[in-house]
Amino acid sequence: MHYSLRFEWLGMVFDISTIIAIVVTALIVLFFCIGMTRNLTSGVPGGRQNVMEWIVDFVTGITKSYIEPKKAAGFVSLALTLFLYIFIGNQLGLLFNVNTAIHNNPEKNQYVSDTVKDMLTVATTEEAKKEKLAKLEEEINDPHGHGASIGWWKSPTATPSVTFALALVVLLYAHYLGMKKSFGGWLKHTFLNPIHILEEFIIKPLTLPLRLFGNIFAGEVLIAFLLGVGIFGSIPLFLWLGYSVFVGSVQAFIFTTLAMVYISQQVNDQH
Repeated sequence: MHYSLRFEWLGMVFDISTIIAIVVTALIVLFFCIGMTRNLTSGVPGGRQNVMEWIVDFVTGITKSYIEPKKAAGFVSLALTLFLYIFIGNQLGLLFNVNTAIHNNPEKNQYVSDTVKDMLTVATTEEAKKEKLAKLEEEINDPHGHGASIGWWKSPTATPSVTFALALVVLLYAHYLGMKKSFGGWLKHTFLNPIHILEEFIIKPLTLPLRLFGNIFAGEVLIAFLLGVGIFGSIPLFLWLGYSVFVGSVQAFIFTTLAMVYISQQVNDQH
């Protein structure tokens, strides 16, 4: 079992490993774009420019497939950001695991502090917290065990709060665009049909983030299992890592595509 350091602030729980993954992913995307777009030329492009142009053309193709061409250019940057962030974030958990073990060592007078215990056992109820604390105490006090393992690294998209936040931003922005275009038309499209109410406020907010989270989280769970098997899991692990790269790429494409579809439903003239 891997524990995560968490803390509460204003009634909300923050996972430190998730925060690290979010920031690192954003920085990688930023430096990737800066590095790939330096020394641009209108002549024969170099390798980096070719790669970036291919990515931009790919994302532009997604955008223009659903949003009217005269309006699509305004959403390419959003689609590019979503695609790169999700694609890179999906792959980060496949690269390596960073875990540290903690345990009590009476011989060296080393003990896990109460503050660390509190951060490792944050839970929604007191009963759940007590259960986690009892399990943690058992692991850190076992003289023959390896102690409690703290996980420091994972894909940000393997956390539901991240995928739900991404989906919420996309959906709120789409509704904002609909209201900006025609408030009356947005009200009519959104609220007059019960099917549309169900779609806009239940189906989309659930399916968009859960599809991404479920695929990435399940992949990392299986990778952790295969790593624990040892040498017998090396070949399946290698195959699964390759498949996970493919799945992460497809999920980035699907999320970006659906984001453009939802935006198109609000900005295209026929809607």
